[in-house]
Amino acid sequence: MTADRITLKGLRARGRHGVLPAERELGQEFVIDATLFLDTRPAADTDDVTRTVHYGELAQDLTKVVEGEPVNLIETLAERLAELCLASEVVQAAEITVHKPSAPIPLPFDDVAVTILRSRA
Repeated sequence: MTADRITLKGLRARGRHGVLPAERELGQEFVIDATLFLDTRPAADTDDVTRTVHYGELAQDLTKVVEGEPVNLIETLAERLAELCLASEVVQAAEITVHKPSAPIPLPFDDVAVTILRSRA
């Protein structure tokens, strides 16, 4: 895996993911961190955005997944986001963190998050 990375942190989107009926009905904010591992030299050598990952388009595509079809688990949501990232041929691996800061936990807490790392290999 290459050491080059493109990182998008703190992307906020509203979704209806969760196992409780209220989570599906009301929805809540999710925060996404995505780190993509790729060789950035072809883009740097040519100064050509088509030879890398356009992070603006990535943000829009990740948001569509979060706002899309509900799932029970943030693990499932993270998997879908990683699959989206790996759909780009230049991406060798993707690390995705899904934060659920408003998770239905009846105690004080800062965050709940699931982080996964997926690669082509």
